[in-house]
Amino acid sequence: MQGKRVIVGVTGGIAAYKAAELVRRLVERGAQVQVVMTAGAQQFVTATTFQALSGRPVRDSLWDVAAEAAMGHIELARWAELIVVAPASADFLARLAHGHADDLLTTLCLATEAPIAVAPAMNRIMWANAATQSNVALLQQRGVQVLGPAAGDQACGETGPGRMLEAVQIADLIAPALQTQGPLSGRRVLITAGPTREALDPVRFISNRSSGKMGYAVAQALREAGAEVVLVSGPVALCAPPGVRRVDVESAQQMTEAVQRELPGTAIFIGAAAVADYRPSECAADKIKKTGDCMQLAMNRTEDIISAVAARADRPFVVGFAAETTAVEQHAREKLLRKNLDLIAANEVGACKAFDCDENALVVLWRGGRRELPSAPKLDLARALVALIAERYSEHPQAANHAAHG
Repeated sequence: MQGKRVIVGVTGGIAAYKAAELVRRLVERGAQVQVVMTAGAQQFVTATTFQALSGRPVRDSLWDVAAEAAMGHIELARWAELIVVAPASADFLARLAHGHADDLLTTLCLATEAPIAVAPAMNRIMWANAATQSNVALLQQRGVQVLGPAAGDQACGETGPGRMLEAVQIADLIAPALQTQGPLSGRRVLITAGPTREALDPVRFISNRSSGKMGYAVAQALREAGAEVVLVSGPVALCAPPGVRRVDVESAQQMTEAVQRELPGTAIFIGAAAVADYRPSECAADKIKKTGDCMQLAMNRTEDIISAVAARADRPFVVGFAAETTAVEQHAREKLLRKNLDLIAANEVGACKAFDCDENALVVLWRGGRRELPSAPKLDLARALVALIAERYSEHPQAANHAAHG
C-alpha cells in the first residue's frame, strides 16, 4: 500500500536547507512527497537535492507550460492528502492568511481540501510583530496547523523565538496525518463542544464554565483516527484542530440548527458541548438597568440536542457526555437510558475538577458494560476514548448500515 501523498512547500529563508532533511524523514515513513519551491526558496537551495530525495521533479512555477496544459496546479491540489510548508516565511504566512494565489504554492493551498501545516521560520522580531501574530491566529482559526517556531540562536546573530523546528520534530508532529488507515477512516463524525451563551440583553448572557478543551481534544483524536470531523463549537478560546472543520455558534438554538444542518451523512454524533438547559424567555432590546435589590428572571427550556439526534429514525451512533458533581455513575447511566444513547462518558466536575484543566478522568458506560479511563492529559484521554468509541461502533448495527462518507 502506498503512503500518504504529501506536498512539501519550501519558501525563502535560510532554514530552507532543513526542508531536505524533512523530505528524507517523510519518505522514510512511507510518504509520497512532491516538493514545491517558491522563487525565494530557489535563492537558498536547489531543486536537484529535493528531486534526488523525493524521486519526483520539483514544481516551482504556476506558469509551467508542460504541467499547466492540463491544469496541473488543480490536479496537484487534488493529489495532495497533506500540505506541509517548511520553512514558512512571514511573507508566505501573510499571503496565505489573506488568500493570495500569486504563485504555485499559495494557489495549491487555496485549491486543496487537504489539511495544511506550516512551520514558521523568521527573525524573532518579525515573528513577534503584531501583523505576523494576527496572520498566524487567523490561519489557526481556519484549521491550519502551526508547528513551532522554536526559540534559540538565529542566522542573523540574535536569539529568541523564530527558529524552524527540526525536521524530525515536524515529522513527529504530522505523523498522525500520515497514517493511511485508522479505525474511523471513511466515517463522518459530528461533534459539539464548548459552552453556549443565552442572551439576557445586548451586553449580558447566561453561560457555564466549560472551556471546550475536552471536546476539542476528542475532535483531534477523531481526526487522527481517520474520521472526517465537523466540530460545532460554542464560544471558546481555542483553535480548531488541524483538518477539522469548525462551525461557530453562540446560543443553544444556533447549535441546534447547526447540528440539524450538518447531521446528514453522519455516522457518529458526539455531544460534548455543555449546552444551556434553559434560556431567558425574553432578551431585552436594551441594557437592563439596576432598579432594585432583586430581579426575577423567567426561563424557558432549550431543545435537548442529543435526545433529538438519538430519536431520529436514521440516527447515527450517539455518544453523550455527563458532567456531574455527585453520584456520577448513577446519573450518567440514567441519562444513557433516558436519552437512548449508545455510549456515555462521565466525569466529576467542580471548582477544581475538569473545568479549564488540562487533565481529566472518565468512566464510560454502555448497556451492559463500563470502562474506566484514568486521569491523564485531555488529548491522551481523548485518544483512549475515541479508540473505545471505534470499538463499540464497529460492533453496532449502525456500522454496517453507514456507507463510507465521500
